[in-house]
Amino acid sequence: MKPIRDLLNKRLSLLAVPGLALMWGVGVAAESHAQDSHAGHDHAAHAESDDAHADDADAEHEGKGHTEHNEESGEEDHSGHDHAASSASGRAGHAEQADEGSGLRLTPEQRKRFGIAVRPAGPGSLRNEVSLPGEVVFNEDLVVHMVPRVAGVAREVHKSVGDLVEAGEIVAVIESRELADAKSEYLAAKARGVLAEKTFARETALREKQVSSEQDFLEAQQVLAEARIALRSADQKLHALGLSEQVIETLDTEPDEAIARYEIRSPQAGVITAKHISLGEGLEADTDIFTVVDTSSVWVNLTVYTKNLDAVRPHQDVTLRVDHSGVQARGVVAMVTPFVEESTRSATARVVLDNRDGRWMPGTFVTGFCSTAEENLAVVIPRNAVQNIEGRDVVFVERKGGFEMTSVTLGRGDRVNVEVTAGLEPGMKYVSNGAFQLKATVITSNLGSHAGHGH
Repeated sequence: MKPIRDLLNKRLSLLAVPGLALMWGVGVAAESHAQDSHAGHDHAAHAESDDAHADDADAEHEGKGHTEHNEESGEEDHSGHDHAASSASGRAGHAEQADEGSGLRLTPEQRKRFGIAVRPAGPGSLRNEVSLPGEVVFNEDLVVHMVPRVAGVAREVHKSVGDLVEAGEIVAVIESRELADAKSEYLAAKARGVLAEKTFARETALREKQVSSEQDFLEAQQVLAEARIALRSADQKLHALGLSEQVIETLDTEPDEAIARYEIRSPQAGVITAKHISLGEGLEADTDIFTVVDTSSVWVNLTVYTKNLDAVRPHQDVTLRVDHSGVQARGVVAMVTPFVEESTRSATARVVLDNRDGRWMPGTFVTGFCSTAEENLAVVIPRNAVQNIEGRDVVFVERKGGFEMTSVTLGRGDRVNVEVTAGLEPGMKYVSNGAFQLKATVITSNLGSHAGHGH
């Protein structure tokens, strides 16, 4: 019996060795899997448990210990898988948020309120311009310096500086002895003319009847001619003093006290810009008493320095801008002086502007811009589409319903447009109007350093 029992124990020992080796391999694999799933975690407790399983020969105890180890390992593996899934989910959500945040999104109401206009980038022209300083002045062809034409004393003054007048309106009344003498001379010449007419008619009738001599007839004819000449001379003198034909024809019925009354009337409609007359003041015939200016048209005198003489020509288009208000208008160079002022070393280019709306006030300073050339370029955009953020020039480009900042490199430009040499390709949709509002929105929402960047 003993040899048989020793043989059985020997066989069981041979079977136990592979079993223990298999169990040890399973433990190592589980530990390796746990280390892969929980890199950086401490697994000392699991290692000690594995050693205990290897040393224990009891199959039931060994199986139970192994089962508990697997359950414990399973729980930790499950926890590890949850953590990984949560990390992956967080990264995906973060990426989605970054993708959404890469463009500034506006509602339709915000677009309308900001005045957003989007258009594709494309070619355009730039105007090379010469900037000329200038000043708005009165149209000297419409400036009238009024004088009394006769000496006298001011009895009535109806207008002052800044007042508007109509053509033919009375601006002042003077009492003039010279006018009284001229009227008297006219009336006397008129009376002599009437008498000479009658005398000549009588002599003509007598001559036909052979009653009067030829000498008397010729004398009457000569007196009539002289009377007509005197009347015409007196009439012209009154016209030269400013009396109308209607006034002259009614002098016979004029009251005596009005014979020295001289009414000064404005020769044109306009505004009184100067006044040199007061009540009771004695005036000479050539005293400048009023200046009346028709401001419906003004001149703009532009200073053309010698370096710009070749760029400014008559009939050339020019854009004018008032320096203090920014009001603009287009005009044409009417004249360039054919000489240079010695004191300023400059010529003058004149532009005539319609000023019936009163926008162009004489005395204000303006700047004139004369175009000299145009160039066709690949990408030209409005200047207000370019904004400077954090020291770089940017343009807002529309992508997937949002607006992203794109850095651009600028080239040549004029007052309105600018060339883009890099950063904006033809056909790309950019914000042509409302870019400043987008810039303000970016800055206030703290998107200035993140817009267009991933996380």
